[in-house]
Amino acid sequence: MTNSLWDKYRSLPSAENITRVTLRNGIVALLRGNPHSQSIGLSGYLSVGSAIDPHDKLGLAEFTASGLKYGTQQYDFQQIYQLLESTGANMSFSASVHQTSFAGRSLSEDLPMMLALLRETLEHPTFPEKEIGMLRDQMMTSLQIREQDTRAQAAQTFDRLLFGETHPYGRPTDGFMETLSAISIQDMHALHGAYYGPRGAVIALTGDISIPAAIELLENSLGDWRNPLQMVMPALAAPAPPAAAQREHITIADKFQTDLVMGTPAPLRNSPDFLVGVIGNNILGQFGMMGRIGEVVRDKAGLAYHASTSLNAGKLGGAWEVNAGVNPANLERAIDLIRTELKRFCTEPVSSEELEDSRANLIGRLPLSLESNGAVAMLLVRMEQYGLGLDYLRDYINTLQATTPEDIQQVAQHYIGFDQLMTASAGPALTEVSQA
Repeated sequence: MTNSLWDKYRSLPSAENITRVTLRNGIVALLRGNPHSQSIGLSGYLSVGSAIDPHDKLGLAEFTASGLKYGTQQYDFQQIYQLLESTGANMSFSASVHQTSFAGRSLSEDLPMMLALLRETLEHPTFPEKEIGMLRDQMMTSLQIREQDTRAQAAQTFDRLLFGETHPYGRPTDGFMETLSAISIQDMHALHGAYYGPRGAVIALTGDISIPAAIELLENSLGDWRNPLQMVMPALAAPAPPAAAQREHITIADKFQTDLVMGTPAPLRNSPDFLVGVIGNNILGQFGMMGRIGEVVRDKAGLAYHASTSLNAGKLGGAWEVNAGVNPANLERAIDLIRTELKRFCTEPVSSEELEDSRANLIGRLPLSLESNGAVAMLLVRMEQYGLGLDYLRDYINTLQATTPEDIQQVAQHYIGFDQLMTASAGPALTEVSQA
């Protein structure tokens, strides 16, 4: 990459304009100023996630995270709602396999209130019975809807096939209706007391901030948070590679569309192969009208309502997926055509024109994806989470510039293995489902 190209994007987040500090209790803070904005984006996480959920209480970490805003020692649910609503601010919590995440947005003048509320909800939730009952009902309704959603069921089945039903990557973080029903408020208190604390925590602030003042505010609001009993999540083993290709169909009555997910293991998020895979995936199923897959399966053959690909990677594993919604009568033809396109992607290098168009698309849309302070804060958190370094975006542009058709083909051949191809579908009953 020439220096002039990075100079063009020099205003993007990098080591030149990101401040990384560690608060006195160990919380890592990432800060980036934006004097052209009057708002603040806040993002971060704690080191506790669904990996520790008991098998019979799947969804515990997510339920606990979702319940943080429903009442604390200082505020009841209505007071928290009014505090945020009166300032136009927002704050949310969720859990994934490895962490409990938080995000928020406010005017810069309301940042002290946001950080004080964040501390209160993280340290002193009360999980009041009435409000938690309402939350449970809402989550149960969502799970009921998920059971009848063909896209959600195909995705859930695919994860189970690829990662295994006992590995946290193969289980839904929000659990099932029977496991959510088994979770008690005492379980939520126990998880909170054991795992919520500053060890392993990360917070990012972006927007209209003075860096020294923001560091002082973070120290005053969060720096003295302690939990001497905080436990470290047990180390999670990587999911075992699939031993063979598998196929499964989930029958959902009274549906007129079948959703399909096909895919294989993907590069880890911090692997050099990942960024090469990103540009390859853009060609395969994203760019333009959803890349080659969209053009061949949907536009030319008319077999799908939608067809695209995605590259999803985590700390210990990921998935390179093809997603399509098809008329049930077209399912087998769509599967065959997708397999053909995947084979072509592995055996024939992409064209120079495809590569140049995709490269320009990925680099050109990068500034647009980081227009909001919230998006920048989330990026800073991901950079810390996966150990990508503060110059990640510079490295990203460098890699896109340097990637060749042969690099893409090599990564595709390494990861898209047909002996590990998982095929999951959900929709009306099939009269016959052949094994992959």
